[in-house]
This record gives sequence, C-alpha cells and structure tokens, in this order.
Amino acid sequence: MLKAIVITEQPVSASIPAGYPLTLRCRAEACTSLRYQWFSQHQSACCQITGATEPDLLITPSETQLYICRINDLQRNIIFSNWVKVEVHQHIARDLLPELWQGEPVLVINPTVLEVKVGKELQLQCAALGIPAPHYQWYHNGKPMEDKKKKKLLINSAKVSDSGTYLCCAANSHGEHWTNAVDVHIGTCWPDTFFATDKVALLVGNNHYQNHPNLMAPITDVFELSLLLKKLGFRVVSLLDLNKVEMMIAVNQFLQLLGKGVYAIFYYAGHGYEHSGRNYMVPIDAPQPYAPENCISVQRILHKMQQRQTALNLILLDTCRKWYNPQCALSQVQPLEPWGNTVYGYATSEDAEAYEVQDGEFSSGIFMKYLKKHILQEKKVTHMLEDVLEDIGRDPLVTGKQVMEIKHTLKEARALTDPIYPTGLTAELWGHSCELLRETVTFPCGIQVELRFREVFSNVMHVSAKLQAPPPHIADVRLLLCRPVEMQDLAVLRGSQSNQVESLLTSLSEHEELDCVLRLCGLQKVQTDVLLQLDLHYTQLGTKQRACESLQKILRKSLVAQLFSQKKCVIPPCQEASKPTSSSYPKDGSMVPAVQKGQASLEVESRRSSQCSSQSNTCSEPEENDESDLSSLCSALLRASPGQDCS
Repeated sequence: MLKAIVITEQPVSASIPAGYPLTLRCRAEACTSLRYQWFSQHQSACCQITGATEPDLLITPSETQLYICRINDLQRNIIFSNWVKVEVHQHIARDLLPELWQGEPVLVINPTVLEVKVGKELQLQCAALGIPAPHYQWYHNGKPMEDKKKKKLLINSAKVSDSGTYLCCAANSHGEHWTNAVDVHIGTCWPDTFFATDKVALLVGNNHYQNHPNLMAPITDVFELSLLLKKLGFRVVSLLDLNKVEMMIAVNQFLQLLGKGVYAIFYYAGHGYEHSGRNYMVPIDAPQPYAPENCISVQRILHKMQQRQTALNLILLDTCRKWYNPQCALSQVQPLEPWGNTVYGYATSEDAEAYEVQDGEFSSGIFMKYLKKHILQEKKVTHMLEDVLEDIGRDPLVTGKQVMEIKHTLKEARALTDPIYPTGLTAELWGHSCELLRETVTFPCGIQVELRFREVFSNVMHVSAKLQAPPPHIADVRLLLCRPVEMQDLAVLRGSQSNQVESLLTSLSEHEELDCVLRLCGLQKVQTDVLLQLDLHYTQLGTKQRACESLQKILRKSLVAQLFSQKKCVIPPCQEASKPTSSSYPKDGSMVPAVQKGQASLEVESRRSSQCSSQSNTCSEPEENDESDLSSLCSALLRASPGQDCS
C-alpha cells in the first residue's frame, strides 16, 4: 500500500509592512516525488500563482492576501496545506523594525483613550508585526478577558463596570509585546476638566524620638491634614512614631497603590535635614549622632512615585532643612524625570528651620497653620501653596526665620479638588476610615456598658467605655479597661501628647464624659488579634459587699497591621547611643519674640536635625545611584538576623 502524502511543515501566517520580502514554506513527504503549486486569494477570487511550484514561495506583498499550497504525487494523490494569512500594514516606516528582526512582535497600533456613554459600543484596537503573526490577549484591570483574543476588542453595549484600564499583549513563538495601558471611562458624561483616577495619601508624623528631642506639633498636624484630605476624596493612612523599618514598609505599600492618573500626596512632619539638595526624614530610632544611612531619602521616594505614572505627586515636608555636619562627603542627586507632574512644598527654605507654635491647648507647625486654611481651595495646587507661602511670610512670629519654598514641574492646572473618575483599580485596605464604632456589652450582674472604638490615627486607637444606668440593687460602680497583654511593651502617649489626643477627640464633638479611656498605640506592631479586658467593680446594696466581674472583647487585627504584615521585617537592635544632654540641643531662645496677649508663642524646639558630634570626622553618605531602592532595602531586612547591621 502506497504511503499517503504527509505535510511535515505547514506555512505560517505573518503580519508585515508593505513591501517587506517574506518566504512562505511548505514541506511534505511521500513515496514518490512531489509537486507543489501555490495559490493566493484576494477578496473572493482564488488564483494560481504563475511559476510558484517550489516548496518555498518568496513574495513581496503590497496588500493583505490568503495563501495555500497544493501538493500532489505521481499517483495523482492531492493534499492542501492550511490557509495562511499574510496581513500587510500600509505606511509603516521600515526603521520601525529592529535591524536584525527575527519575527518577534513589534507594535504598530496602540489602543487610545476613549470616552463612551453607557449602552454604546466600546471598541479598542491594537496591531503588531510578527512572523508568525502574533496572537492577542486583552486585559481589563490586570485580568485576562475571556474570548477577547483578537486585535479588536468589541463590547456592543458598554456598562459602567466596563470602565477601567485596558491593555493588550501581542505574542508569538519569538516573544511578546505589551501595548500601553489606556483608561476608559463609561458614563453618562465625560469630564471636561482634569480629574484623578484615584486619590491616595500617606501622612507620617514622628513625635516621640528615642535619642533626640521630642516634638509636639506632628500629632495635631497629621490629624488635621488627614481630616481635610478626606474631605477632598483622598484615602488616607496617617501614622505616628515610626522607626526606619516601619517607614520603609509604609512607603512601599503606598507606592504599590499608585498608578496612571492617581493623585498622590506624601506628607512628613518630624525631625529632618537637607544636605546637598537631598532631603532626609529621621525615624524615631535614629541613633545620636546619625548618618544618612540611618534616615529615609525623600528623593528616592519621589523617583519611585514618578515610575508609577501618576498624574500628580505632591510632597509636603514639614521639617527642617539644615545640615550640621559639613565634614560629610557630598553626594550626587539624580534629576527627576521631566514628566511635569511633581510639586514640592517645603515648610521652610533651604538651610533653615521649621517651627512649631503653641496656640491654646494645641501645638501646630507654622506650615500646617496656614496650609489647612487654603488646602480646600479650588485652584491649581501650586497656586494654593503660593497662598500658604504668602501667609507665612506675613506671620510676625517667624519673620526672618521661616519662609516656605515651592518647587514644581507641574505643567497642567491640576487641583486637589479635582473630581475622581475611578478606573476600577482600588486598594481595599488603604485609607479605610474607622469612624466611631459602638458596641454594648452586658455583665452577669445586669450592668450594661457601651464600648466605643475610634482610630484617631491609622495606628492609634481610642477605646472608651460608658456606663449605662445600673440596676437598683447595685451602687458605687467603677470601670477599668485593661491594656492588652499583646501591647504591654508598646509605647503609649504620655503627658502633653495624651492631652493633645484628648483635645483632638473633643474637636470631633466627643464632649460626653466617659467612665474610662484606653489608647492603643503602635498598632502596626501588633500582628495578631488583641484581647481587651473590661473589669467592673461594684457594691451590692443587699449585702454591702464589693464584687468584681470581667468581660473580654476580641479586637480583630487592625487594618494598618494587615498592611504592615504584608512585609514582615526583622528589626535589628539599635546601636548603643548615649542619651542626649541638654547641651547637645541648642535652645533657640534668642529667636523667641515677645508674646503679646492672645498671641501664639513660638515653640523653643524647632524641627531640626540633631547636631552631629564634633568628634565625628567622617560621615558615610551613599551616593544616590548607589543607594538601594526601598523594596530591596526591605528585602535585606527580611533576610537579616538579629544583631546584623542592616543600615
């Protein structure tokens, strides 16, 4: 029995520019010699190609056509290859192809941003050159779309849920190429002004330092700014008193949420300094004296923010910009990308200090005093900051001492009041607002107590208890909230800091007298559920005896702890450092003006960088291009064992 004709190599489809030479190949085996004949089809006509009788067909097509090869043997057996399509793209520059093109996908059409009304047709298109012809896969908000595997994506009747970010992957056996991501808004109308796809803010206030003077104002400043930003639609995470590892984790999580079209705000209040054009934030565990490797580079954060293709990056630094160790080597600063989306708002000018004021029971930074006055204005963000600058300049308390500085590359008139048109990508945990939550518990004796929970900051919770009317047989009732065992070793707000939190809560209209209050701080360090115990002491009127009952309430792991648990870092122990003496921190008494009646007083302590020891001859400062990025730094800390130097 004669062996049938077997095709061993089928021709492949291709996508090429007009005039590009292409060879179609077809191979077959049989017991006798074989004859080949190629055919082409354009529109509905199928024609034999004259002289095309070889296994290889060299063509230089000028238009898209279909091709097929007929193979027959001497026994008049006939078989046809698969139809292949050679798609020809017109007006494609030849230099678009790599010099030694091997057929890998090369994009020639990217999808474009669309405005589509609900119920209307949504159509996106991409195209790529490639041999073999690329196949396509569309993605919506990062997820592959089933049955959307063609160059054109078509949704006949668009819904609001179809809004979001789209992109397409073109791939063949030689590689893959991704289109640009495009944002599609489905709605009854399309905004005719600037808008944000999301608004995200990270606020950090460092008050209680281990080796440096404590500050007062960051508590109030972070709290008040978070309230104002929430009014503007920002999803805010506000954190107090972070060490270096925690600051790095918070920034990393913040960066992960940024994307195309997002308005991003990073605010820091605390000790800091500037050296050779680079700004550094001082974590609460920085040693004395500290070097740049003990601190966090602001420029590094901004570089990472720019890489996320945000529409607006606003950096607000409420910190000093002095540097007290001229013996440190200078470092180079990498220039920012010229994307026209960055605004710096410095609380003070170069080589100057930023001051706090005491106004009644509140401490506030001079910068925040005027920022909160203007931040809700519906104007370009740089113009809003100019109003803040002018007000600070007119304040007699800081005349000649503190002048705000603005640097920016913002090319569009974007304002913090711009509306939000989400793309469908949301951060479920970030900025989760925990308003006042209430829960009533009942003791065995019948007494009811209302528990109230409020997150004053993202990592500080205020727990309070209010007795309800006791039964008639009970008197002399006393409540006690016990600090959870899981939080015994964590820092607590003491003295004036605690009074500030009390005042902040009062500003939220919590005027009712409470029976007991407990503040849980450092929630980012607690990676488990917390057991809260409430003790009740009372006198039974019938027996005149004192009795005690206890109830326990499980507090679920806080949302901020969940954010921090995504990157668990081993925190290396701080190096031994002698506690600072009063002589280590010059009091700027000569800079305090006379205080008139009803006038705020200038805080003696400024948000300055702590002066380096005069005995320190060298200060190792890494070059900007040698400094590891934040994610790799955190990874190194993850791998570090206790006792290792991970700075």
